[in-house]
Amino acid sequence: MNLQFLGAAHTVTGSCYLLEANDHKVLIDCGMFQGARNLRDLNYNDFRFVPSDIDCVLLTHAHVDHCGLIPKLCKQGFKGDIYATKATCDLVNIMLPDSAHIQESDAQITNRKGQRMGKTPIAPLYTIDDAMASLKQFVPIDYDQEINPVNGIRAIYKDAGHIMGSAIIEVYVTENGEETKIVFTGDLGQPDQPIIKDPTHIKEADYLVIESTYGDRKHQIYDKETPLAEIINDTMDRGGNLIIPSFAVGRTQTMLYYLFKLWKANRIEDYSVVVDSPLAVEATRIFAKNTKYFDDEATEYIRKHGKLPQMPQLRLCESANESKALNTEEGSHIILSASGMADAGRVLHHLKHNLWRPESTILFVGYQAEGSLGRRLLEGAKKVKVLGEEISVKARIVNMDGFSAHADYSQMEEWLQHLTMYNAKQVFVVHGEATASKAVKEMIEEEFGWNAYIPFYADRAIMTKNTCEIKAANIPQVSVEKDMEDFFVDVDADYRQLRRRIINLVVKNPELMPAAMNTIQKGWRYVKRLFKDFGIS
Repeated sequence: MNLQFLGAAHTVTGSCYLLEANDHKVLIDCGMFQGARNLRDLNYNDFRFVPSDIDCVLLTHAHVDHCGLIPKLCKQGFKGDIYATKATCDLVNIMLPDSAHIQESDAQITNRKGQRMGKTPIAPLYTIDDAMASLKQFVPIDYDQEINPVNGIRAIYKDAGHIMGSAIIEVYVTENGEETKIVFTGDLGQPDQPIIKDPTHIKEADYLVIESTYGDRKHQIYDKETPLAEIINDTMDRGGNLIIPSFAVGRTQTMLYYLFKLWKANRIEDYSVVVDSPLAVEATRIFAKNTKYFDDEATEYIRKHGKLPQMPQLRLCESANESKALNTEEGSHIILSASGMADAGRVLHHLKHNLWRPESTILFVGYQAEGSLGRRLLEGAKKVKVLGEEISVKARIVNMDGFSAHADYSQMEEWLQHLTMYNAKQVFVVHGEATASKAVKEMIEEEFGWNAYIPFYADRAIMTKNTCEIKAANIPQVSVEKDMEDFFVDVDADYRQLRRRIINLVVKNPELMPAAMNTIQKGWRYVKRLFKDFGIS
C-alpha cells in the first residue's frame, strides 16, 4: 500500500492524504490551504491525482483546512461517498457554502479591479452551487461504528476532542492476508476543554499520522476566567470595544461559554456581547442541538443554569448592514467575529475601526499562522494594512494562551503513552510549522524509540505490515523565489514612501539634512551587518 502526503506537509493547513491499497484510492481529508498568499495560491493548483479515480473520502472534521477543497474535488469528477460523523455533517452543511461564498466574493472583487486593468476575468475556486452539490455525497456515521468503504479497507471513528464531531480515524488495510492498522489523528484536541469531551486514547497501531500544530510549546493551564474578566472590565471602563477574532466553529462557542459563566457569576456586567459572523451564529445553533456530544461538566452546567448561551445582552449579527452599524453605535461592545487569524471576514472591518483607538482591545485566543494579520499584530507591528488602508496600531493587543483546541507538546506525549506501536513503528508528523513538527519528531524518537518522519509535499510512503520505504518527491510546495519577490515588492513600496517623506522633510527644513544623512548611513550599515551571516555584504 502507498500513502502520499498532499497537504499539511511542513505547513499547518491543507490536510490531505492519499491511501492506495487493493487497487482502491481513499482520501483522508481534502483541506484548504490558509494563511499567507503563497499558501492560499496552492488551492488553485491541479490535484496530484484524478478526482474521478478516488473511491471515497474519510473526513476527520469540519474545519476548512481539512474539508475546504471537497467542493472542488466533487466539481472535478469525484462521485464517491464522504464519510464523517453526524455532527461533522451538520457543520459542513454551513462551512462549505460559507467557504464558497468567500470564493465567489473574492473572485468578484479581483475581477472588478482586473477589469480596469484589462485583465482576463478569473473564476472562483468553486461556487455555492458546487458546495451544495458536494453535500449530497456525505454519509453520516457514529463514533465507534465500523464502516467498510471499499474492499479490503475498514475504518472506525473515535472522538478526537478537538471540535464537535472531530474524529481520530483508525484505518485497517488487509493486503496479502495481513491486516495493517494506520491511525490518523486529524487534529488532536486539548484535554479539559469546555464543552468538548477529551480525546480518545488509541491502544495500538502499526502506523501513525499525527498532527503537530502546538508541538513546540505548552499551553498555560490557569484560571482563564479571571484574566478574561479583567480584560473585559478594563476595556469597557475605558469606553472601548473588545474585538475577539474567533474561529466560527469551536472557538466562538468556547468564548460564549466563558462569557456566560462570568455573567452568571456577576463578574462582568450586562455588557453588549455580539456574535458577528453568520457562520458562527449557525455553528452555535448546531452546537446547541448536539448536546449529546458535550462533556460531563458542560452537561451538568446546562442542567443547573439552562441552555447556553441564554444572555439577554447577546446579539447575533446576521446581515452585513447590522455588522457595519456596530462601528457607528455609541457604547462599548464585546465582538466575536471571524476569521480567527484576522485575515478575512467581518473582523477586518472591526479591526479597521478599532486598531487605531487606544481605548479598544484586540484579544487573540487562538493559533495565528505565519503570514496572517493576527501573527503580525502579536509580533508588535505598529502599522498594518487592513482592507487596503494603512492603520496605526494604538489599541491594546492581548494574547491569551490556553484556549487552543489543539493538544500541546506534553498533551501529545501523554496521549502517545497509551499507544503501543507494532512492526514498522513508523510515525508521520504532519500539520505543523517546521519547529513544531521537529519538536514532536524528536520527542517520539527519544521518548518512545519509534521511527518518525516529517513528510514534504507529495512524499510517498510504500508500506507493508513490517516495512516502510519513503520516496521523497522533491517538489517544492511553495516557490521560494516568488515568496521573496513578493516580500521585496512590499519592502520597495515602503522604502519609496519613506524616501519621499524624508526628502520632503529636508526640503522644508534644510538644517535637518546632516542629521538625516547620518541616520540613514547608520541604518544602512546595520542592515548590511545583519546579512553577513548569509555571506552577503
